[in-house]
Amino acid sequence: MEFGHRVIGAILFFMTIILFIKIRKENESFFKVKVANWMLGLLILQLIMGAIVVFYHLPSIIITIHLLIEMIFMAILIWFWRSDQPKGKIGSTLIKHLNILSILLFMTIGLGAYIKHQHYGLACGWLGCNDSVLPASLPELLQTSHRALAFIVTGYIIFLAVQIFKEHNHPLKNRIMVALVVVILQIIAGIATILSLVSLSMAVLHLAIGTILFAIIIEGRIMSTR
Repeated sequence: MEFGHRVIGAILFFMTIILFIKIRKENESFFKVKVANWMLGLLILQLIMGAIVVFYHLPSIIITIHLLIEMIFMAILIWFWRSDQPKGKIGSTLIKHLNILSILLFMTIGLGAYIKHQHYGLACGWLGCNDSVLPASLPELLQTSHRALAFIVTGYIIFLAVQIFKEHNHPLKNRIMVALVVVILQIIAGIATILSLVSLSMAVLHLAIGTILFAIIIEGRIMSTR
């Protein structure tokens, strides 16, 4: 599995180099070239962080940063994929909400990754912490904060869904419907992760669903204009 991860990383590196060269040759847009530079820079930084993870025996904060860099990298790829497509016009207030939701999701994923690699996943049960609602230690505080962020994200998506469904042909209607389904699956996967005593398969599934949700919201934001 470790070797497979590195092979996929190598393939991703060469594909990114090809994409970078293609963007530099075919685009006159200064902004696109600048974003392409950021894309390549993030990938190089990602490789360096990966090496640090191996050399220093998987420090949790480095693994978390490693993951978050990948989330930003994925967002850039989505931007290149969708930036030239016709955009749906929505209100500036809703765009602000999508920006906030993207940041909240980013924080939730990062905190969840840190908790997993610090082995704080069982600091609390699936509902409470040691028969108490309020956390009494740092692991419990981090776990509770992760759940609070997940609760806020879920509420935010429901709020946006209500706002979007008020308009008959809203350009984000299909995306928000998918996001609602995915966030429900994410909650179920989160509970299952705790009940499975943070088994690797459930933890990976939990992260994968969260990544899909992040990608959906980012793509919806990119496809929106004032």
